[in-house]
Amino acid sequence: MKRLLIVTTSYPERDEGAAAAGSFVADFALEAARQSIEVAVVAPAAESSEMREGEVWVHRFAVPHLPLSTLQVTRPLHWRHIARTLQAGQATVNRVCAQRGPDHILALWALPSGAWAQRAGARYEIPYSTWALGSDIWTLGRIPGVRQVLSRVLRAAQVRFADGYQLAEDVTRISGRPCAFLPSTRLLPPRERTRPLAERPPYRLGFLGRWHPNKGVDLLLDALTLLEDSDWALIESLQIAGGGPLEAEVLRRAGALQTAGRPVRLSGYLDRMEATAFLQSLDYLIIPSRIESIPVLFSDAMQAGTPVIASPVGDLPELLRQQTCGIALAGVDPPSLLQGIRQALATKPGRYRVGMAQAGARFDLNQAVQSLKEALNWI
Repeated sequence: MKRLLIVTTSYPERDEGAAAAGSFVADFALEAARQSIEVAVVAPAAESSEMREGEVWVHRFAVPHLPLSTLQVTRPLHWRHIARTLQAGQATVNRVCAQRGPDHILALWALPSGAWAQRAGARYEIPYSTWALGSDIWTLGRIPGVRQVLSRVLRAAQVRFADGYQLAEDVTRISGRPCAFLPSTRLLPPRERTRPLAERPPYRLGFLGRWHPNKGVDLLLDALTLLEDSDWALIESLQIAGGGPLEAEVLRRAGALQTAGRPVRLSGYLDRMEATAFLQSLDYLIIPSRIESIPVLFSDAMQAGTPVIASPVGDLPELLRQQTCGIALAGVDPPSLLQGIRQALATKPGRYRVGMAQAGARFDLNQAVQSLKEALNWI
């Protein structure tokens, strides 16, 4: 049996809904274990621990600040936290490699996990691969010095994966090596929609995700202030779920809309069952991201049978064009989002059913693990 070590900077713990991109990693790890791979995971947490979770051993190392995605190398006040995190992560990856002797390390994401995998792999003669997200390439890749580290980590990897088609092209350009598409997706509980898509207004709209500039929740709030009374008459409810660094702004601005009598609702992070129920209660899911490849939330929505209103970033415009599973915005700005919402309010969501089924078929977890095994010659 082959042994795989997954090194990631985000992995679900107690509050699965707050795990952001890591929400799909546990599903991937468990599916790999079901396909006869011995899987261990290294991930950050508030406290160190080692425990078996299902068929997977999870080694958590303590970090001073979570989630790691909110740490920024451009902010000197974060440097101490970043340094401690880098040291703890490297030490844990080294220790687990020595203990478990994996045949391969899969780093999610290119930085810092790929750098930890590269150093540990060189020390223990273990090959590694990287799985990049848009935040790796499109954010860290712009920082002088960090881009050079990123390029070296990508070039030295045995295989490079990316969770988007455009992103895979960017990884190839940065590394000078080929990069394969590997979709990020999670399994939602199988169930029929408890509420069918509405046949006519008023419609239910919603946002689910981190309250972070990259995810565009502030753009959504800007657009909501532009809606007129005639628009709001076509909206039964608009629920904003999640949490993150923009929480104070979201609470303040949503509160102002509620005071004005708008049907805006707020809720915190949602676990898997709650997210499924939330998505199936909507007629449209809004994805107003500034930076994105193919968000896990997109495949969630397709599984739930909910069309999307999405920013023209990453692969989202092409997916919506090919599969007709929602509305692609003209730009990443409040006026474009306003027009997208108005278009949705004038369109029956049921017209996207066939396109959603076709889009969902691209994001199959079993096939994703099969693709990894084929790339590593483990079949």
